[in-house]
Amino acid sequence: LIGEGIETVITHGNINGEDIASFVNGQNTTRGGTHLAAFREGVAKTLKDFYKKDYDPSDIRESLIGAVSVQVMEPIFGDQTKTKLNSKDVNSEGLSVRSLVCDFIQEHLDNYLHKNPDTASIIQKRIQESEKKRKAKTAIDKGTKEKLKKASLCNRKLRDCHIHYTDSKNVLADKSSLFITEGDSASGSITKIRDVKTQAVFSLRGKVLNAIKKSDELTKNEELIMLRAALDIDNDIDDLRYNKVIIATDADNDGLHIRLLLMTFFLKLYPDLIRTGHLYILQTPLFRVRDKKQTVYCYNSDEKMKAISELGKDQEITRFKGLGEISQDEFREFIGENMRLDKVRISSEDNINTILEFYMGQNTPDRQSFIRQNLRSDLDSIEVDLDRL
Repeated sequence: LIGEGIETVITHGNINGEDIASFVNGQNTTRGGTHLAAFREGVAKTLKDFYKKDYDPSDIRESLIGAVSVQVMEPIFGDQTKTKLNSKDVNSEGLSVRSLVCDFIQEHLDNYLHKNPDTASIIQKRIQESEKKRKAKTAIDKGTKEKLKKASLCNRKLRDCHIHYTDSKNVLADKSSLFITEGDSASGSITKIRDVKTQAVFSLRGKVLNAIKKSDELTKNEELIMLRAALDIDNDIDDLRYNKVIIATDADNDGLHIRLLLMTFFLKLYPDLIRTGHLYILQTPLFRVRDKKQTVYCYNSDEKMKAISELGKDQEITRFKGLGEISQDEFREFIGENMRLDKVRISSEDNINTILEFYMGQNTPDRQSFIRQNLRSDLDSIEVDLDRL
């Protein structure tokens, strides 16, 4: 759909949640803003009016894929990176950005639905399927919300920070981070040397539930309920309290397994957290190579070999087995300005349900065959990018 200063595209895919990109004057506004909110509102209102039924907006937008692009003379952004539009100004006709986008969607989408009754029927069936699934979970969700409410009041697993991502007027809001750590040893180290203004720590007891094999237990697991309460995104992704949600586990088999289980949890319950670029993996050094004059921290075998060749004789080489083995003074450098993070990514083409069922479901023989064919001997070289799965 193309109009004066507005372009939109709408379709549906096999995804959980919604995936809508937004742009202002050609720039990708990754945090959305006025135009994205108007787009979402316009689509929901148009479809409710067309079908003459008060569908829940979340059912309407389930599996929706789209984009909205606007041209604004003097856009006002909510942050220095210009990733969220806050413009509320009006044009010469007295219409705001919100009104322009909403009216545009209502007019053109309504016309399209009237001209394409077969497509309109398919869309309505998808909405009804989403509604049916949501209502089936209502009783469970009601109990979960009560638990989340209690957990948010007293979350003993969380060492919170002072500034959160929702504090949009604070210049440090984008730095707000949550480290999800493995055990008390690692969480203790990070907690003591973190920046209390912007860095929070959530401590896991061990391996979390497999969100695919034990999905019926997710609403009963106290630890995961507390993690959900810390994030506060059950109602809306815009309520996310931390810009970066960072999985910080050991670089051993158990640590990698916990990392995989956490990614499964987020893909299952909160795929939009990943789509909007908020989930990361913390990279910490595997080796320390030092002599009497210099210390070099190495994140993989190649860096280790380079350090060995550059340093002189009498080298001491240490292999860190876990985060708890790294001293607090050393750890300060690894979660500071030079922190190494790998962003977890999914694309709009990825079918999350298919991916999760194959890698985390009950098909053990198929998965074992896949692992044997693709096994890497160097754990240091593993990349966290779901686009490659």
